[in-house]
Amino acid sequence: MKYFILIVFGLIACSKGTKDTLEDIIEGVETVVLSDEEKREKDSLDRLELINSYDNFPFINYKQLIIQNKSQLSELISEYGFTKENIDKNKVFITINRKEVKYLSVGDTIIIPDTIISDVKAYSLFPHYYPEAKELDKVIIVSNYYQSYACYEFGELVRFAACNTGKEKTPTFPGRYALVWKDKKRRSSLDSTWIMPFTFNFHRYAGNAFHQFEMPGYAASHSCIRQFLSDAEWLFNWGRGVKVENKQQIWLSGTPVIIVGVPDYSLRKSGPWVFLKNNKERPISLDYNPLEVEEAYIPFVQLPETIRNWIPNKERYKYAEDTLRKRGVIADYTILTPSIDFNKQRREKKLAQEKKKNEDSLKKNELKQSEKSKTDLDIIKENLRKLENPSDSTKK
Repeated sequence: MKYFILIVFGLIACSKGTKDTLEDIIEGVETVVLSDEEKREKDSLDRLELINSYDNFPFINYKQLIIQNKSQLSELISEYGFTKENIDKNKVFITINRKEVKYLSVGDTIIIPDTIISDVKAYSLFPHYYPEAKELDKVIIVSNYYQSYACYEFGELVRFAACNTGKEKTPTFPGRYALVWKDKKRRSSLDSTWIMPFTFNFHRYAGNAFHQFEMPGYAASHSCIRQFLSDAEWLFNWGRGVKVENKQQIWLSGTPVIIVGVPDYSLRKSGPWVFLKNNKERPISLDYNPLEVEEAYIPFVQLPETIRNWIPNKERYKYAEDTLRKRGVIADYTILTPSIDFNKQRREKKLAQEKKKNEDSLKKNELKQSEKSKTDLDIIKENLRKLENPSDSTKK
């Protein structure tokens, strides 16, 4: 742009009576040719400057703390527990630690911010602007590794939230998904005792969904994405479900959901976020087109048994586990837990108990009948003996 302005000035000078030719003017301007590497570096710096321009939050330091005893634990619960007067402090604390206060215990490692800001985006691990998503009205990016997610509108961060994804034997697999259907108060089709407020499904067949549930502070779910209640309600109202044309759902037509990475299962009750020093550390880099991310692979064993025979593109699901193991997404030593229909198990157990009860009752009746028959037979025999030996009867 600078060089273009110089050329224009030169042309203006010509129009004012100078006798220099256009070639003379261009020759007199110093030109700089950047190498490919220099262009990439400049583009990278320009991109970073653009992203940083969307972050207007102050610098916030984090203090790492290991809970030493019950007294210290009690103080933390008192300071950061939920009350009407303590909403912001509680929300910030549980978000940056990924767990509810009730799950704190002696020996836990946590981080404490030196400043509380009600807008939780101030603590985001994701960039505040996502250039590659600037054409998308909505997109959700989930980090398995950092147990958190970000929502963007036309590239701008509008929500940062904590989450707890799938445990090692029932993972939440990386890849591209999309929101499908929602239910304000859902009972799990696999276990009716699981009540999941503000459910928003993002895989029609595997049953993966965002929903509110207990947050222990690490990957602990059966492949769903758990959230705090306020985040679950916000996402429920913000997200867009599947599009339907001619009574058919259009695959991946809802709000895109991109899941990246895998959790660090070795940290057990915590995660890498406890090693962050401040809110300006942004370890999650988004430098790809979200719609070009490969659709997620879901292993066949993690599909409900009732749909395995008719699911579309069955072969992709059958070979998904091998693909994921080759990529290191599933560790060699990990044995995946198959999808279990706990409702069916309970029904079958109840039927088995009722069957056993009926069989026991039948046996008991048969035994009584047998004893009664035996008694009647003894009486008959006794009467016959009396008839054959009347003297015996007289003696008795």
